[in-house]
Amino acid sequence: MRRVQSVFQRTVKDRTYTVAWPGTTEKGMKTVKLVIFDCDGVMFDSRRANRRYYNHVLAHFGHPPMDSAELDYVHVHNVFDSVAHIFRNYDHDPEAVNRFREKLGYNDFLKYMTMEPDLLQFLDFLLPKRMAAISTNRTTTMEPILDTFKLRHYFDQIMTPLNLEQPKPHPEAINRILAHYDLDQDEAVYIGDSDIDEEHAKAAGVRFIAFRNPVLNADFHVASFREVMGLPIFSNSKHSSLTSNKKK
Repeated sequence: MRRVQSVFQRTVKDRTYTVAWPGTTEKGMKTVKLVIFDCDGVMFDSRRANRRYYNHVLAHFGHPPMDSAELDYVHVHNVFDSVAHIFRNYDHDPEAVNRFREKLGYNDFLKYMTMEPDLLQFLDFLLPKRMAAISTNRTTTMEPILDTFKLRHYFDQIMTPLNLEQPKPHPEAINRILAHYDLDQDEAVYIGDSDIDEEHAKAAGVRFIAFRNPVLNADFHVASFREVMGLPIFSNSKHSSLTSNKKK
């Protein structure tokens, strides 16, 4: 079967790689060249951290902890919407709440986050043959997470509400990532765990992998990154060719 190769260069740690992708086959099937990750519920189990963080903010203003529905809400929405939601039934000064939240920061709560045990294995499986990016509703906390868990070098594109006009589920983030790599929708896949992630992938026209959420409408359902590695969309990885040139 004839394959048309495309070429891309990237740097991982101290090595520069030239990657040749199989590209389009005679049957018109596109290989996966880009994996886009959600953060919470996919890369990390962050429910405990989010619970402690938002309950701390509530307690500072004399309010009781979140209920389970509020925890579900803050787990998938950005911090601005989350704060507005958990304070919706209280008389409060939004500016005072946001000043306290910004001063508080999230660093003290990172220790309550748990990285998926096979995330690093999956990232090493992907790179440098494929690209990895993030589209998340986290804001100022995404950068410290990448630094704390030493993940920054894996991701070339990181989209948050801070660098977008419209956050998830709007497709802007995925569209911009695709444009950065000059890729079509069927050359990428998005991994998420919520209905917002499902809408995000659908709006952008990319394939969707549902992570530990069987009720979502997805192209694939998985419970681990080891299962992702076994999906048929990655079965042609052996066709990718790779040369490495270590920087002098």
